[in-house]
Parts: sequence; structure tokens; C-alpha cells
Amino acid sequence: MTPTCVWRVSPALIVALDRRFGEPFDTYVNGSQVWLRPDGPNDITIEWRLHPVAGYRRPPGVGTSEVFEQVAYALASGDDPAAPLDRLWDGLEAFPAYGDEVEPAPLTAAATAALGLAPDAAGLVDHGPIGDTWERSQGGISIIEEVLRQLQP
Repeated sequence: MTPTCVWRVSPALIVALDRRFGEPFDTYVNGSQVWLRPDGPNDITIEWRLHPVAGYRRPPGVGTSEVFEQVAYALASGDDPAAPLDRLWDGLEAFPAYGDEVEPAPLTAAATAALGLAPDAAGLVDHGPIGDTWERSQGGISIIEEVLRQLQP
């Protein structure tokens, strides 16, 4: 089980990510955006992963590594982004990048301080079945919805 924090996507979330973290450390063709930062308790590295929507399609005319930057800039400027957020990402997940052991409460406190926004949910999840289901569906499910389902009491 992995401690994790989850934020549903919103303009405020994208602007906070851009202002606090800058450009992603890595971007993926599937739409994922990733930051690796020592924001956790005792400076453990947290993986911040902006998960794509099911069936993600990159906006036409925007390169894979430019999607986040262009969307964040548009939202911060009050302009329309290249595509609506609900067609790009479902939400953000933060968890220990290298399997460091940390309880959910200290992770939540550290992640909230780093991002400046409290998560919508936090707790322990089993990423294995979520990843397996996502692979079998060829990206046709929402990872965020699967994580949130596991976090429901």
C-alpha cells in the first residue's frame, strides 16, 4: 500500500503547480506530467503526477512537452487553454517516489505546504491493480477515479 494525496483537476490546481513547481520534470505522450521534488517529510522525494483523462488526446498543434506550459499560461492569463481541462487531466496524485515509508497524515501536511492547496483525499492505495486495469483498458479508465475509489471509506 502506498500513501497518496489526490487533487481533482481545476484551474487553481494547474496555476498552483506552475507557480510553485514550474515546468514538469517529465512529460509523457499519454498526457501524464511529472514533477520529482524533495517536498515530503524529512525531505523524501515526492512524485507529483498529473494524470490524464481516459482516452487522452493531445491538443492539435501543441507538442507533448508544451501542453502543460501552454495550458497553465492560458489559465493564469485568463485566456482559453488549447483544450478544456476536462479533456486533458483528471487530477494530481502525490506519493513517495522511491517507496519511502511515510504515514498519510505527514505526507498530506507536507504536500499541502508544498502546493499551497489541501488535497481532496488522502490515504493508502494499492497502485498495482489500478495500473493493471489501466494497461488492459489501453488508457481507457481514469486513474484518479480508481485512486479515489480506493480512498473512499
